[in-house]
Amino acid sequence: MSYRLESDSLGFVKISKKKLWGAQTQRALENFKIGNHLMPLELIHALALIKECCARVHFKKKLLSPKKTKWIVKACQELQSGLLNEHFPLSVWQTGSGTQTNMNVNEVIANRAIQLSKKGQVGDKSIHPNDDINKSQSSNDTIPSAMRVALYLFAKKNLLPALEDFEKSLKVKVKEFKTFLKSGRTHLMDAVPLSLGQEFSAFHKQILENKKNIQAKLPKLLELPLGGTAVGTGLNSWSSFSKEVCLLIQEKTNCSFKPASNKFAEISNHDCLVELSGSLKTLAVSLLKLGNDIRLMSSGPRCGFSELILPANEPGSSIMPGKVNPTQCEALTMLSCQVIAQDLSISLGGLQGHLQLNTFKPLIFFNCLNSLRLLSDGLNNFRKKALKGLKANKRKLKEHLENSLMLITALNPHIGYDKASQIAKHAYQKNTSLKEAAVTLGFVTNKQFDKWVQAKNMIKANL
Repeated sequence: MSYRLESDSLGFVKISKKKLWGAQTQRALENFKIGNHLMPLELIHALALIKECCARVHFKKKLLSPKKTKWIVKACQELQSGLLNEHFPLSVWQTGSGTQTNMNVNEVIANRAIQLSKKGQVGDKSIHPNDDINKSQSSNDTIPSAMRVALYLFAKKNLLPALEDFEKSLKVKVKEFKTFLKSGRTHLMDAVPLSLGQEFSAFHKQILENKKNIQAKLPKLLELPLGGTAVGTGLNSWSSFSKEVCLLIQEKTNCSFKPASNKFAEISNHDCLVELSGSLKTLAVSLLKLGNDIRLMSSGPRCGFSELILPANEPGSSIMPGKVNPTQCEALTMLSCQVIAQDLSISLGGLQGHLQLNTFKPLIFFNCLNSLRLLSDGLNNFRKKALKGLKANKRKLKEHLENSLMLITALNPHIGYDKASQIAKHAYQKNTSLKEAAVTLGFVTNKQFDKWVQAKNMIKANL
């Protein structure tokens, strides 16, 4: 492999001629050989967007020459399009400010701009990673700004549409299952009846509330600490810099990004991401409930509840022929557990804002993005592979309902709790129907029982 030499404040470093990164990236690559989690490209692309907008603002202020601006903007655009993805090799587990990743982006943009200009050699710093690409910036304000841009855009593009589609699919099931009566269950024991549609309406309400909750948290990500530079004071920048850059970011994304009202706060803490993660955790909790309930209701097909019939997507066992398992429920509940665990990691990262800088930024971003990705993919996959094809087992629903001792609850207003309890106990011990037990004990007539114990009349509330 052929190398070139590049220098930084610590001296010269050998870098493969095939790579566009510079000395600081090379040192980070050698110093942080930890795990296999690379810094997500979403953050890299968001940084490139910010760098492009900064270059345009510097050009307007005559702080960057037309030629340099042309090639820097072109390099930034190539980076955003994914053409330069191979040049970002750094681990998530690096400095807590993300400085190595910021410099990785600065160096690649600078070296690619030099290539595009066809003047100078890669690594000669004729377009400088710090003086030109990082002008009026610090890792301490660009990294948290890029985190917010990346997470907001990802949520808007992926999670919100996935939630919308999932909520609509649940609404369809509420209507489809409206007339199917079934036995309710509390404490996993038989309870009074409800409709399958009413049961699914609870899932629908949970997802609807989660969608509203997440939508309420996202606007906080629109406030960017750009222009705060190292600690929030804006040293080496100017007062309107952040506003000018944010206006360009708005144009590029069609989203209302704006300068943070207090840059000191947004550099030293990431409470808004802790809040966002909390709403993602709540969604995960709701999905765990939904996934586990559907798993229980579809258990069987002969030895379980078997009230729901899941689509048979693949064989369920390598040894038991014909077995079909609730694999989509398992995937959904597993990823939900992962999101809940990641929320703890984000919370721990959020409280590491010592003095003027939170130094757990990569951890917070990595886990936030992973939660968004898992939930977006999980919602879409479960909707397509399980929810859409989910069917009600009418025969089993009717069988369980008619066999439920808790139908006796309808007699409470007529004969009292104690007598109704005696009927249920007698029916259970003698293995007879409720009607037979009630008449045998002499508490009601056949006609009275038929009039008062009707499952359809027991579910009328909140239809």
